[in-house]
Amino acid sequence: QVQLVESGGGLVQAGGSLRLSCAASGIMVSLNAMGWYRQAPGKQREWVAKITSVSSTLYADSVKGRFAISRDNAKNTVYLQMNSLKPEDTAVYYCKVSRNGKEYWGRGTLVTVSS
Repeated sequence: QVQLVESGGGLVQAGGSLRLSCAASGIMVSLNAMGWYRQAPGKQREWVAKITSVSSTLYADSVKGRFAISRDNAKNTVYLQMNSLKPEDTAVYYCKVSRNGKEYWGRGTLVTVSS
């Protein structure tokens, strides 16, 4: 059974940093492409970043240069380092993996950036 558990969200001032974690079980993060998404209040969920099984990384234009996705294979965990945070980064952040045609999501962690 695949489970993803996000943590690390919180309240931070604009310009600050947070690191989100996505702890996985039932899959190996080293063998799967893992993604971070976010959903702001009243908006649709949007893709933020992705790390592939060969460690290629991709970012949405809105976070490029500020966010960094990485993974720790020993801890089976994916991270999202978020720097230079802006109020528009306020959202619930979700981790996702696709496996055998199914999508698995965590329950999300709330990030609030105050101006």
